[in-house]
Amino acid sequence: MDTYQKAPQPLYEGKASRLYEVVDQPNLLIIERKDDVTKLDGEVRDHIEGKGAYTNRISNQLFRQLGKHGIPTHFVQELTDRETLIQRTSPLLLEVIVRNYATGSLCKRLPIKDGTLLRAPLVELDYKDDEYHDPLINHDHALELGVVNNEDELYGIEELARSVNTVLWNFFKKIGIILVDFKLEFGRLPNDKIIVIDEISPDTCRFWDAKTKRSLDKDVFRTGMGIDATFAAYREVFDRLTAKPE
Repeated sequence: MDTYQKAPQPLYEGKASRLYEVVDQPNLLIIERKDDVTKLDGEVRDHIEGKGAYTNRISNQLFRQLGKHGIPTHFVQELTDRETLIQRTSPLLLEVIVRNYATGSLCKRLPIKDGTLLRAPLVELDYKDDEYHDPLINHDHALELGVVNNEDELYGIEELARSVNTVLWNFFKKIGIILVDFKLEFGRLPNDKIIVIDEISPDTCRFWDAKTKRSLDKDVFRTGMGIDATFAAYREVFDRLTAKPE
Protein backbone atom coordinates (compact mmCIF):
# COMPACT_ATOMS: atom_id res chain seq x y z
CA MET A 1 0.00 0.00 0.00
CA ASP A 2 1.30 3.45 -0.90
CA THR A 3 1.98 5.92 1.87
CA TYR A 4 0.84 9.53 1.72
CA GLN A 5 2.24 12.41 3.76
CA LYS A 6 -0.16 15.17 4.67
CA ALA A 7 0.93 18.77 5.03
CA PRO A 8 1.56 19.94 8.60
CA GLN A 9 -1.23 22.53 8.56
CA PRO A 10 -4.78 22.12 7.25
CA LEU A 11 -5.71 23.74 3.98
CA TYR A 12 -9.26 24.20 5.26
CA GLU A 13 -11.20 23.47 8.44
CA GLY A 14 -14.97 23.17 8.57
CA LYS A 15 -17.48 22.21 11.23
CA ALA A 16 -16.98 18.47 10.78
CA SER A 17 -13.64 17.97 9.03
CA ARG A 18 -10.19 19.26 8.12
CA LEU A 19 -8.61 19.13 4.67
CA TYR A 20 -4.87 18.68 4.15
CA GLU A 21 -2.76 18.85 1.03
CA VAL A 22 -0.68 15.77 0.22
CA VAL A 23 3.08 16.20 -0.17
CA ASP A 24 4.11 15.76 -3.84
CA GLN A 25 0.53 14.86 -4.84
CA PRO A 26 -1.19 18.08 -6.03
CA ASN A 27 -4.30 16.26 -7.27
CA LEU A 28 -5.00 14.59 -3.92
CA LEU A 29 -6.12 15.71 -0.47
CA ILE A 30 -6.50 14.02 2.89
CA ILE A 31 -9.76 14.63 4.75
CA GLU A 32 -9.78 14.17 8.51
CA ARG A 33 -13.14 13.79 10.24
CA LYS A 34 -13.60 15.61 13.54
CA ASP A 35 -15.46 14.56 16.68
CA ASP A 36 -17.38 17.84 16.77
CA VAL A 37 -21.15 17.85 16.35
CA THR A 38 -23.12 21.04 15.69
CA LYS A 39 -26.62 22.37 15.19
CA LEU A 40 -28.27 25.70 14.40
CA ASP A 41 -25.63 26.58 11.77
CA GLY A 42 -22.83 25.82 14.20
CA GLU A 43 -24.13 28.02 17.02
CA VAL A 44 -24.44 24.96 19.27
CA ARG A 45 -21.40 22.70 19.34
CA ASP A 46 -20.39 19.64 21.33
CA HIS A 47 -17.73 16.93 21.24
CA ILE A 48 -18.47 13.23 20.85
CA GLU A 49 -15.36 11.13 21.26
CA GLY A 50 -15.11 8.65 18.40
CA LYS A 51 -17.78 10.26 16.23
CA GLY A 52 -15.27 11.25 13.54
CA ALA A 53 -14.21 7.64 13.06
CA TYR A 54 -17.81 6.59 12.51
CA THR A 55 -18.63 9.35 10.04
CA ASN A 56 -15.43 8.61 8.12
CA ARG A 57 -15.95 4.87 7.89
CA ILE A 58 -19.69 5.11 7.18
CA SER A 59 -19.11 7.67 4.43
CA ASN A 60 -16.36 5.59 2.85
CA GLN A 61 -18.54 2.49 2.90
CA LEU A 62 -21.28 4.38 1.08
CA PHE A 63 -18.87 5.92 -1.44
CA ARG A 64 -17.67 2.40 -2.22
CA GLN A 65 -21.27 1.36 -2.84
CA LEU A 66 -21.75 4.26 -5.23
CA GLY A 67 -18.54 3.37 -7.03
CA LYS A 68 -19.80 -0.18 -7.61
CA HIS A 69 -22.75 1.37 -9.47
CA GLY A 70 -20.63 3.66 -11.61
CA ILE A 71 -21.34 6.87 -9.68
CA PRO A 72 -18.19 9.03 -9.54
CA THR A 73 -17.02 10.27 -6.13
CA HIS A 74 -13.88 11.80 -4.67
CA PHE A 75 -13.08 8.66 -2.64
CA VAL A 76 -9.67 7.12 -3.28
CA GLN A 77 -8.57 5.19 -0.21
CA GLU A 78 -9.30 4.95 3.52
CA LEU A 79 -6.05 5.70 5.33
CA THR A 80 -7.06 5.46 9.00
CA ASP A 81 -10.28 5.37 11.00
CA ARG A 82 -10.47 9.16 10.69
CA GLU A 83 -8.52 9.96 7.53
CA THR A 84 -9.33 9.33 3.88
CA LEU A 85 -7.45 10.07 0.67
CA ILE A 86 -9.64 11.91 -1.83
CA GLN A 87 -9.41 13.50 -5.26
CA ARG A 88 -8.90 17.24 -5.20
CA THR A 89 -11.73 19.18 -6.81
CA SER A 90 -13.06 22.69 -7.06
CA PRO A 91 -16.16 22.48 -4.83
CA LEU A 92 -19.40 23.89 -6.21
CA LEU A 93 -21.22 26.35 -3.95
CA LEU A 94 -24.23 24.08 -4.05
CA GLU A 95 -25.96 21.64 -1.73
CA VAL A 96 -28.38 19.19 -3.29
CA ILE A 97 -31.02 17.77 -0.95
CA VAL A 98 -32.90 14.63 -1.92
CA ARG A 99 -36.05 13.91 0.06
CA ASN A 100 -37.96 10.61 0.13
CA TYR A 101 -40.08 11.47 3.18
CA ALA A 102 -41.38 14.85 4.31
CA THR A 103 -39.85 16.10 7.52
CA GLY A 104 -37.74 18.96 8.88
CA SER A 105 -37.66 22.23 6.96
CA LEU A 106 -39.88 20.91 4.16
CA CYS A 107 -42.82 20.63 6.54
CA LYS A 108 -42.20 24.18 7.76
CA ARG A 109 -42.31 25.53 4.21
CA LEU A 110 -45.10 23.44 2.70
CA PRO A 111 -48.41 21.98 3.96
CA ILE A 112 -47.18 18.38 3.97
CA LYS A 113 -47.60 16.25 7.08
CA ASP A 114 -44.39 15.24 8.82
CA GLY A 115 -43.54 11.62 8.05
CA THR A 116 -45.35 11.50 4.69
CA LEU A 117 -43.78 9.28 2.04
CA LEU A 118 -43.45 11.53 -1.00
CA ARG A 119 -44.90 10.43 -4.34
CA ALA A 120 -41.42 10.66 -5.89
CA PRO A 121 -38.00 11.71 -4.61
CA LEU A 122 -37.91 15.48 -4.28
CA VAL A 123 -34.69 17.29 -5.25
CA GLU A 124 -33.93 20.76 -3.87
CA LEU A 125 -30.98 23.12 -4.34
CA ASP A 126 -29.36 25.26 -1.67
CA TYR A 127 -26.72 27.94 -2.20
CA LYS A 128 -23.79 26.99 0.01
CA ASP A 129 -23.02 30.14 1.99
CA ASP A 130 -22.95 30.31 5.79
CA GLU A 131 -23.52 34.08 5.79
CA TYR A 132 -26.89 33.58 4.07
CA HIS A 133 -27.66 30.30 5.90
CA ASP A 134 -27.57 28.15 2.75
CA PRO A 135 -30.78 29.52 1.16
CA LEU A 136 -33.05 27.50 -1.12
CA ILE A 137 -32.48 28.44 -4.77
CA ASN A 138 -33.80 27.51 -8.23
CA HIS A 139 -32.03 27.06 -11.56
CA ASP A 140 -32.16 30.76 -12.41
CA HIS A 141 -30.57 31.65 -9.07
CA ALA A 142 -27.82 29.05 -9.57
CA LEU A 143 -26.98 30.42 -13.02
CA GLU A 144 -27.05 34.04 -11.83
CA LEU A 145 -24.72 33.19 -8.92
CA GLY A 146 -22.34 31.30 -11.20
CA VAL A 147 -22.71 28.07 -9.24
CA VAL A 148 -22.47 26.07 -12.49
CA ASN A 149 -21.39 26.84 -16.04
CA ASN A 150 -24.76 26.20 -17.65
CA GLU A 151 -28.18 24.67 -17.05
CA ASP A 152 -27.19 21.34 -18.58
CA GLU A 153 -24.73 20.90 -15.71
CA LEU A 154 -27.54 21.50 -13.22
CA TYR A 155 -29.72 18.89 -14.85
CA GLY A 156 -26.79 16.49 -14.81
CA ILE A 157 -26.16 17.13 -11.11
CA GLU A 158 -29.82 16.56 -10.28
CA GLU A 159 -29.84 13.32 -12.27
CA LEU A 160 -26.68 12.19 -10.48
CA ALA A 161 -28.33 12.96 -7.13
CA ARG A 162 -31.34 10.85 -8.10
CA SER A 163 -29.02 7.99 -9.06
CA VAL A 164 -27.31 8.24 -5.67
CA ASN A 165 -30.71 8.10 -4.02
CA THR A 166 -31.72 4.96 -5.91
CA VAL A 167 -28.52 3.14 -4.97
CA LEU A 168 -28.59 4.16 -1.31
CA TRP A 169 -32.35 3.64 -0.85
CA ASN A 170 -32.05 0.04 -2.00
CA PHE A 171 -28.88 -0.52 0.01
CA PHE A 172 -30.34 0.78 3.27
CA LYS A 173 -33.61 -1.05 2.74
CA LYS A 174 -31.71 -4.34 2.96
CA ILE A 175 -30.40 -3.47 6.44
CA GLY A 176 -33.68 -2.20 7.88
CA ILE A 177 -33.02 1.52 7.54
CA ILE A 178 -35.18 4.12 5.78
CA LEU A 179 -33.24 6.78 3.89
CA VAL A 180 -35.47 9.74 4.71
CA ASP A 181 -33.43 12.51 3.11
CA PHE A 182 -29.83 13.54 2.59
CA LYS A 183 -27.53 16.31 1.43
CA LEU A 184 -24.96 15.94 -1.34
CA GLU A 185 -22.11 18.20 -2.37
CA PHE A 186 -20.29 18.19 -5.69
CA GLY A 187 -16.86 19.17 -6.99
CA ARG A 188 -15.32 19.79 -10.39
CA LEU A 189 -12.21 17.89 -11.52
CA PRO A 190 -9.56 19.58 -13.72
CA ASN A 191 -11.14 17.89 -16.77
CA ASP A 192 -14.48 19.59 -15.88
CA LYS A 193 -16.11 16.35 -14.74
CA ILE A 194 -18.45 16.84 -11.75
CA ILE A 195 -18.33 14.22 -8.98
CA VAL A 196 -19.84 13.63 -5.54
CA ILE A 197 -17.65 14.95 -2.70
CA ASP A 198 -17.74 15.72 1.04
CA GLU A 199 -19.50 12.93 2.99
CA ILE A 200 -22.59 10.77 3.25
CA SER A 201 -23.14 9.94 6.90
CA PRO A 202 -25.52 10.45 9.83
CA ASP A 203 -24.24 14.06 9.83
CA THR A 204 -25.70 14.70 6.37
CA CYS A 205 -28.56 12.18 6.13
CA ARG A 206 -31.73 11.36 8.00
CA PHE A 207 -32.04 7.66 8.77
CA TRP A 208 -35.02 5.99 10.44
CA ASP A 209 -35.24 2.47 11.74
CA ALA A 210 -37.63 0.75 9.34
CA LYS A 211 -39.75 -0.80 12.10
CA THR A 212 -39.90 1.89 14.78
CA LYS A 213 -39.12 5.09 12.77
CA ARG A 214 -36.51 5.86 15.44
CA SER A 215 -33.91 8.41 14.31
CA LEU A 216 -30.40 7.11 13.63
CA ASP A 217 -28.69 10.38 12.72
CA LYS A 218 -27.83 13.88 13.90
CA ASP A 219 -31.50 14.60 14.62
CA VAL A 220 -30.85 12.77 17.89
CA PHE A 221 -28.48 15.62 18.81
CA ARG A 222 -30.67 18.32 17.27
CA THR A 223 -33.63 17.28 19.44
CA GLY A 224 -31.59 17.40 22.65
CA MET A 225 -31.26 13.70 23.42
CA GLY A 226 -27.60 14.10 24.35
CA ILE A 227 -24.22 12.99 23.11
CA ASP A 228 -24.45 9.42 24.40
CA ALA A 229 -27.65 8.78 22.46
CA THR A 230 -26.16 10.47 19.39
CA PHE A 231 -23.04 8.32 19.54
CA ALA A 232 -25.20 5.20 19.92
CA ALA A 233 -27.20 6.12 16.82
CA TYR A 234 -24.07 6.58 14.70
CA ARG A 235 -22.64 3.32 16.01
CA GLU A 236 -25.84 1.46 15.15
CA VAL A 237 -25.71 2.68 11.55
CA PHE A 238 -22.09 1.57 11.31
CA ASP A 239 -22.86 -1.83 12.82
CA ARG A 240 -25.67 -2.43 10.35
CA LEU A 241 -23.54 -1.34 7.42
CA THR A 242 -20.77 -3.71 8.38
CA ALA A 243 -23.26 -6.44 9.40
CA LYS A 244 -21.38 -7.16 12.60
CA PRO A 245 -20.91 -5.50 16.01
CA GLU A 246 -17.74 -3.47 16.33
